Amino acid sequence: MAVLLVLLGIIVLVVIWLVGMYNSLVGLRNQVKNAWAQIDVQLKRRHDLIPNLVETAKGYMQHERGTLESVTNARSKAMGADSVGDKAKAEGELSGAISRFMLVVENYPDLKANQNFLALQEELTSTENKIAFSRQAYNDQVLFYNNKIQMFPSSIIAGMFNFQQSDFFELEDKGDREAPKIDFSQK
Repeated sequence: MAVLLVLLGIIVLVVIWLVGMYNSLVGLRNQVKNAWAQIDVQLKRRHDLIPNLVETAKGYMQHERGTLESVTNARSKAMGADSVGDKAKAEGELSGAISRFMLVVENYPDLKANQNFLALQEELTSTENKIAFSRQAYNDQVLFYNNKIQMFPSSIIAGMFNFQQSDFFELEDKGDREAPKIDFSQK
């Protein structure tokens, strides 16, 4: 009888451990999803600012149609990307287009002095900072989650319940790793 109680106790402990490990993995997976949602919110904010910035610049930049179109096209591509990898690539292209756009803006002192344009630039800068912070927080969560599903003994539970690794939000082009050079000062 005592052996049966000990065996029953061991089984109960194993079940409690399995449930705890499973719940831990679910919690981590949800934290990764939440961190991605935070990036998505900031990217949407960025995407919403860009048309206003381009529209404000159009009146001043009559001869820069190609530059304005490249920003608009990069924005559309970024908004249409689905996977983390595709989003990272498209957002890198958008950052490059915005950077080129801001370099062209330097040739238009009246535009640089426009209060609406200055306000939009400030919003964009703030949003870029929030995106960078959100990317870092997301990648931290992905690291913790991926470690958990790869390390023993939680890897057993992860494998049994088909927990999949998450992708990091990484920029593929080394040039994209550099922050866009944007000068908001009036010259």
